[in-house]
Amino acid sequence: MRTSGILCHISSLPSPYGIGTYGKKAYEFVDFLVEAKQTYWQLLPLGPTSYGDSPYQTFSAFANNPYFIDLEMLIEEKLLLNLEIKDDVKNPKYVDYNALYNQRYIALRKAFTRFDKKQNEFLSFLKKESYWLEDYALFMAIKSSFDGQSWLYWDEDIRLRKPEALARFKEQLKDEIDFQKFLQFKSYTQWYKLKKYANKKGIKLIGDMPIYVSYDSSDVWANPKMFQLDEKNVPTHVAGVPPDNYAIEGQLWGNPLYHWKHMEDTKYQWWIDRVKAAIEMFDMVRIDHFIGFVNFYSIPYGDINARKGVWIKGPGKKVFDAIKNALGDIQIIAEDLGVVTPEVKQLLEDVGYPGMKLLQFGFSANEDSDYLPHHYHENVIAYTGTHDNMTSASWFEQLSQEDLAFALSYMNCCSSQNKVECLIKETMKSHANTVIIPIQDFLHLKDDARMNIPSTLGGNWQWRLTEKQINKNLEKHIAKMTRLYSRDKK
Repeated sequence: MRTSGILCHISSLPSPYGIGTYGKKAYEFVDFLVEAKQTYWQLLPLGPTSYGDSPYQTFSAFANNPYFIDLEMLIEEKLLLNLEIKDDVKNPKYVDYNALYNQRYIALRKAFTRFDKKQNEFLSFLKKESYWLEDYALFMAIKSSFDGQSWLYWDEDIRLRKPEALARFKEQLKDEIDFQKFLQFKSYTQWYKLKKYANKKGIKLIGDMPIYVSYDSSDVWANPKMFQLDEKNVPTHVAGVPPDNYAIEGQLWGNPLYHWKHMEDTKYQWWIDRVKAAIEMFDMVRIDHFIGFVNFYSIPYGDINARKGVWIKGPGKKVFDAIKNALGDIQIIAEDLGVVTPEVKQLLEDVGYPGMKLLQFGFSANEDSDYLPHHYHENVIAYTGTHDNMTSASWFEQLSQEDLAFALSYMNCCSSQNKVECLIKETMKSHANTVIIPIQDFLHLKDDARMNIPSTLGGNWQWRLTEKQINKNLEKHIAKMTRLYSRDKK
């Protein structure tokens, strides 16, 4: 079946309080997708972000971001008053994470003081999610008591989870622990309400799962044996990718690498739990950096760049066999961008997941790239670009004259036509079963609307839609294009 969807993160939705939420504008965006004849809404990871604000570096692989809790809904529940919410957004086009950090939790703590912790829904949530929530809530409470410092710098007894230290902090920080559980309850409750609405309207939600987790996370703190750490729980090797034409020193991500032998010994239960949680939240899940299951790049901890890293063989199909045996057939997208070796292609074929194709990667006048649409088979997800790429409008501007001429000739796009529209149409008419277009490309926006520049810190993940950009004209335009290429079939 030929389908299509739009990539737009929750944070990018309009709202009067500084960041997109699971509230009214999210429901309106679902309605927009319905009228635009779309099937999918793809999002970035929904976890609580840490320093740098990246949704790919979160405090937990399981928790939800409290910033996405809709304050208007808390008012409706009589947990907040209108006068207790600050509406002083200086620039609605961008998220001010510093302002959010300083203001949002004030309102959320007020809501918590009025919350009934004995209600059945809350108690059921605590029981169902206890396998990750207990460690996460304790982790965040302890982190707060250490002024937000990474657990690398906590006192050694609690860093190493000594039983007496755990018991002491659980007692001392009981109220803060309960507050963290409240945040997760409200965030998850609002998310599942939104998901139910979307699914009822025929919109399926695509989530995003980073292959790695942040060192400064409850996952690593609570499960140190799952990661490559020393006897003091300090990383020995971390993740990244080697130098290339785009990054001469490589990319030093800094995430701790998995201890795959230990994971195998535990029958990959941590991965099974993680995927199970993801497929409950979403209808389909994109696994980021899928090639890392075949070969992963290992960099000595403490290095200042990725030059001294080495490739090491990953667990391959064994992880996905364990997941399938436990969970059955599930909807997964493999982000296979990067060094696609024959082994990566074989793993994709073995597991049957669709890979990804980006048209922005295809147009080089000097080669017949696999990313050119005439090479696509049906079992791929085609994109113009993703959150890590330039918007297509800016991408066209930086092409060499030779590559631009090739792209226009390939797309049969004359100089009087809108080049971004041509690229979207080329993506839409490909053989790929599913096409996902970033909302920035439908709006023909340039790089001031870009979500992320890889290997940079600051200025990323901030872009937001304005009220006027999502309108009936855009809705009708997307619907017309979707029908034109027979992607409106549900």
